[in-house]
Amino acid sequence: MFEHFSTPRDLFEYQLGSALTMEDDSLTMLRELEVAAQGVEVKQQLLHHQQETQQQIANLEQAFQLIGKEPDRSPSPTTKGLMKEGTALVAKTDKRLVDSVVLSAALSTEHYEIAAYQSLCIAAESLGLTGVVELLKQNLEEEQHTSEELTQAARKLATALAAA
Repeated sequence: MFEHFSTPRDLFEYQLGSALTMEDDSLTMLRELEVAAQGVEVKQQLLHHQQETQQQIANLEQAFQLIGKEPDRSPSPTTKGLMKEGTALVAKTDKRLVDSVVLSAALSTEHYEIAAYQSLCIAAESLGLTGVVELLKQNLEEEQHTSEELTQAARKLATALAAA
């Protein structure tokens, strides 16, 4: 899209495209983690998050419509790295501990997504993109809620594993 960012709008549009790639990568990772997950509750949680992620992708595509641009999928190397790390850890982990790795990988992605949406909200607000801000805030709130759910599930699982 851009080789050099000379305006806040250029930078915002690039980062919005990166967020779209981030969510695409997240959806792929969630599907892989769901296959690897051992527990029914963890699998259900990942399925639910996949549905939320699909809506977040739709919100980002709608944000592009609101700014009059075609959806652009700018690079998101961080999510690719998080996916690679999660996959490697799952492969190295005993099945009894895999759900801990799955939850940790999902939580790592959530934290990155929260930071990305916080930055995008700030930029969209400064550019006066009210409709876009609302879509981004919706995604941010879902990511924060999912982070809380994953944290609770990880804590519960860690306590059960430690007691075993």
